[in-house]
Formats: sequence, structure tokens, C-alpha cells
Amino acid sequence: MRTCTGWKRSIGITMAVGLGLTLGTPALAATPPIEVNTGDTAWLLASSALVLLMTPALALFYGGMVRTKNVLGTIMQSFFIMGLVSIQWALFGYSLSFAPDVGHFVGGLQWVGLAGVGGEPNADYAATVPHQAFMVFQMMFAVITPALITGGCAERMRFSAFVWFTLLWCTLVYDPIAHWVWGMGGWLHDMGALDFAGGTVVHINSGFAALAAAIVMGRRLGYPSEPILPHNLTLTVLGAGVLWFGWFGFNAGSALASGALATSAFTATHLAAATATVTWCLAEYLARGKASVLGAASGAVAGLVAITPASGFVGPIPAILIGGGVGFVCYWAVSLKHAFGYDDSLDAFGVHGVGGAFGALATGIFASKAINAAGGNGLLYGNAGQLVTQSVGVVATAVYSFVVTVIILKIVDATVGLRVTEDDEIIGLDLSQHGEVGYNLR
Repeated sequence: MRTCTGWKRSIGITMAVGLGLTLGTPALAATPPIEVNTGDTAWLLASSALVLLMTPALALFYGGMVRTKNVLGTIMQSFFIMGLVSIQWALFGYSLSFAPDVGHFVGGLQWVGLAGVGGEPNADYAATVPHQAFMVFQMMFAVITPALITGGCAERMRFSAFVWFTLLWCTLVYDPIAHWVWGMGGWLHDMGALDFAGGTVVHINSGFAALAAAIVMGRRLGYPSEPILPHNLTLTVLGAGVLWFGWFGFNAGSALASGALATSAFTATHLAAATATVTWCLAEYLARGKASVLGAASGAVAGLVAITPASGFVGPIPAILIGGGVGFVCYWAVSLKHAFGYDDSLDAFGVHGVGGAFGALATGIFASKAINAAGGNGLLYGNAGQLVTQSVGVVATAVYSFVVTVIILKIVDATVGLRVTEDDEIIGLDLSQHGEVGYNLR
């Protein structure tokens, strides 16, 4: 009986195929599903974990640079963001950033609550990994970006204000700019702006937001007449080292596949960070006769920031040149706060804003299709237009981020109040905002 049934089924299939061929229609030729590449998926998930690690690393980096009374409050801001922004991203942030375009400005609401974001690849963004893997990788970028802003206004922001500011900023600033640059239909994406791993979306964006926060919130009590010194540079250097480690996921992971491009980005990332560490220390030595440990850590981060937009578009020698240049540029940039009088507490603008802009422009000079055929050639390879496009991206991101951040800060100040009281600032954020201390030495 089974043999008879199988024979009849074979006859039926043969007739169906024959009819399809006769009529010129693909009777059984359904489009095969895109297959998930397990190697690419493993690399992207590992890279996502590395990028997540960067946020607690940033907590250590920033935490060591503040005074003892504010170490927990500073670390708490970065750690709490890992929870808060992850929820925002899953509910609607990812949709606003990457869902089908609305007016070249922001994504639509098709993927709210991660509807339709599952195990099948999305060919628009990553054709060899599950859509959900791409989503979670991008989540980690959304997490660390507002954490970077806290360096501009450290030691003086109410925790409740910080929570509301972070939610509003991610929704109104980060998500639209991510769509501009990386989203299908985003206006900078369509213009051809190059940002391999977030020099524009993450660093220029957060750096200029940090500048806005430093200006709107005003200086810390005692700044600059009283010395305000880092309390634990050991924590800061440890944080810088872990940031360097995690940055390989940040940049090489942005290849979205485990192959030659990821290897090239990994190499460029390391060489730029290494060179910037040396040149920042050299700049310090030339300026004041000593190279500081804080300078070495800051130089490494500046190099990582600058190579981020270029990492998937440049080779080893351009990476060394970018790292070498940004070490000097960012050393000079952090002195701007003394010249102009604003209190960028932990140099978020000087390192991330200026370093990100330097890297984005350098991408327009050194980018090469020989490294990444999906990119474009830069000025060095005969395409001056790429530098113009990069400049448009830098200016648009800086202006939008700064202006909208100021508006958000003013709204939060008018509703819940931005800044702690003078008494609370003197006591410190650890006790006044959290009722705890970082070090109990009794």
C-alpha cells in the first residue's frame, strides 16, 4: 500500500513539474530561504558580548577619574544604562533606528516590540546571521553611547534627571542619527557617508551631547579654582585596558562576518590605539616634561575613537597615521575646556567629540575600495567628494546632537531638576543619590 501511494505521488509531482515547464511558470521553484552562517553568527554574538563589556569598562574608566565621594554614582550611571537602554531598544529603539524608512529621518514602527525580528536573516543589514543577532549587536552600541555622555557632566547630575534624560536622548537623538547613517533610506546613508562602526553615530554624537551637558549644567563647585583630581587611576587604566579589548568586538564585529574584513578592521583598530597611546604621551612630554599614566589611557581611547569610523575602510599604515594624528589633536582638544571655561569633567567632548570628528574626516581621506569594495575611495585615492560627504555628516550630527540635547536638558531641568543641591554635591553622589559609599575603610 505504501509503495502504491509513493508511486502515485511520484506521478503527481512529475505531472506538476511538466505542467509548470509547459506554461513557463516555476511550479515548484520556490525561492530558497537565506541560510544562516553559523561561523558569522558565532562571531557576531561574541562581538556583541565584547561591546557590552565596554560599558562596565567605561564605568571603571570614568569611576577612577572622579573623586572618592562620587565613584559609586558614576559607576551606577553606566551600569544602570545597560538595563534601561536595552529595554528601550527592544520596545521601540531598534525599530526607530533600523525599520523601513520614514522620510529619510527615522525608521518606522514595524518592528516595535521586536515584531518580525527573529531567526531569519534580514538581507538589508546582514544576510548571513539571524536578524535578532544583528539587533542585539546594535543594542550594545545604543547602550554605551549615552554612557559616554556622563563624562561631560560627572559629579553633579540628579539620578532621576539622568534616567529621564537618557530615555529622551536615546529616543530623540541616538535613534534618528543611527537611522541617518546606518538605516536603509537614511539621508546620510543614501548620500554615501562612511561610518564603519560608529565614529559618527556613537562618538561625535555623544561627544557633542556631553559638551551641551557640560555647558547647560555649569561647572562643578570649586572648578577651576580648586584642584579636582582623579581618586584612583588604577581603576581608570584597568577600564582603558578592558575598553581596548572590547573595542575589537566594536570594530571588527561590525564586519558582521568572520572573514578578511573583520581581520582588517581588527588590525587597524589595534594599530591606531597603540600609536595614539604613544603620541599622546609624546605630546605631554613635549608640553610639560612628563608622560602621565592618565595620558596613556586617554591616548589609547582617543585612538580607538578615531579609527572606529575608518576601521573597515583603511589598511594598517593609514590606521597608524590616524592614531598618530589623533593623539596630538585630542591632547590639544582637552585643553579647550581650560581656555573656554566649561567643565567637561572627564573629557568626553575632547576625546569622543573631537576624536570622532577627526576619525570621520580621516575616513574621507584614507578610505580605499581595495580594503572594502562596499565602501568608497577617499581623497588619497582620487575621490575628494568623499571628504565633502564626511564633512556634511560631521557637521549635521554635531549640530543636531548639540541642539536637541540642550532642549532635552532644559525640559528635564524644568520638570524634575537637573542638578543636585549644593549640599548634596558637597556630600557626593554616592551618599546623596544612592545612600552608599564606594569605600568603607573602617
